[in-house]
Amino acid sequence: MFEGLTNKLEGIFKKLRGRGTLKEEDVLSALKEVRMALLEADVNFKVVRDLVERIRERAVGQEVLKSLTPGQQVIKIVHEELTRLMGETQKKIYLSPNPPTVIMLVGLQGSGKTTTAGKLAGIFKKEGRRPLLVAADTQRPAAIEQLLSLSSQIGVDFYGTREGDNPINICENASGKGKREGFDPVIIDTAGRLHIDEGLMDELKRIREKTIPQEILLVADAMTGQDAVNIAKRFDESLDLTGIILTKMDGDARGGAALSMMAVTGKPIKLIGVGEKLDLLEPFHPERMASRILGMGDILSIIEKAEASIEKEEALRLEKKLRTDSFTLEDFRSQLKQMKKMGPLDQILDLIPGIGKIKSGINIDDREFMKVEAIIDSMTRKERSNYAIINGSRRKRIAFGSGTTVTDVNRVLKQFIQVKKMMKVFSGKGGLNIAREVMKWR
Repeated sequence: MFEGLTNKLEGIFKKLRGRGTLKEEDVLSALKEVRMALLEADVNFKVVRDLVERIRERAVGQEVLKSLTPGQQVIKIVHEELTRLMGETQKKIYLSPNPPTVIMLVGLQGSGKTTTAGKLAGIFKKEGRRPLLVAADTQRPAAIEQLLSLSSQIGVDFYGTREGDNPINICENASGKGKREGFDPVIIDTAGRLHIDEGLMDELKRIREKTIPQEILLVADAMTGQDAVNIAKRFDESLDLTGIILTKMDGDARGGAALSMMAVTGKPIKLIGVGEKLDLLEPFHPERMASRILGMGDILSIIEKAEASIEKEEALRLEKKLRTDSFTLEDFRSQLKQMKKMGPLDQILDLIPGIGKIKSGINIDDREFMKVEAIIDSMTRKERSNYAIINGSRRKRIAFGSGTTVTDVNRVLKQFIQVKKMMKVFSGKGGLNIAREVMKWR
């Protein structure tokens, strides 16, 4: 996400940071490059024009040019203006004080509405609510079966009938069921088309009239770039959207849609889909996204992922292990499993400040986790407790049992020793204990 744009902006700002003083022409030259980078990232032309002009007005002032760190001041201004462009603060989904909250998902066919409906239901279930998934797409073949399957995977209730039934009646009945039986929220997966047409809009307007939704969220495919922005405008003009969910953000290295949506429609991006798995739907934080775009990382998101994935008891157990220097290969495997819960490794690394500079060219493969687990699983309990006894013959046996090579086994043991040393440093006297710091955020 934003990889191409981030790399270009880092290059531009590196030149600015390298200068002790900045002249007005230096700033203007840099902004010209910023403008080109944004346009190449598929950001709307008018949005780019207005953004660069606001940055220019602030960056050529005496406060910046006479600053002791003018390059950093320019970057600070760009960060603030990017944050402002994307909505400044996180906008959460509105939940009615008088349940049920009706959430209507709209968008073109193929944008990911049905999968997003399932992901959304999963989020609300984790919060202790009783979501109801409603299949209102009675035109697309197997759409009802897809949503039914998702509801079963997540463990939430489903409402739908047969293909060809009246979607307006389905939604009205589902809304009534939610009120009678205490479901909240009621999430409606509406039909889409390959393009916007009057028939689609008329159907969506009638569903809106019958269910009176608190949220009408456009589900848009980020990979469609400028088309996503134009689609958002059309849907907003017809339905008065309350927000946007951008899907497939993990596959779009340009990211222009995310930067343009709020400015063009005036409607906030509330959530972003960053993968196909049902837990890969994240809140959209404008300030954090601006930091990611500028290569500053996103430590708060890492902490939140850790909070959601790492069990409190496990973190405290690890802390004790570190204090007593009894961290074993069994613990190493356990920590790898905890990391996997946080999401794809390459996405986690992208949140670390400056990682883009060293990550380039490295193949991040989550299957390596599986290889490490297989190797540790092939060890005896005694070997996992005391790695020092793993001699040459034992390494051959472990490699054979895990379907790997002795070189792979050696690499895992070396990684374990390095991790153990690093964790010992972090947990030593005067050091920073990772587990304790994570627990502070709970």
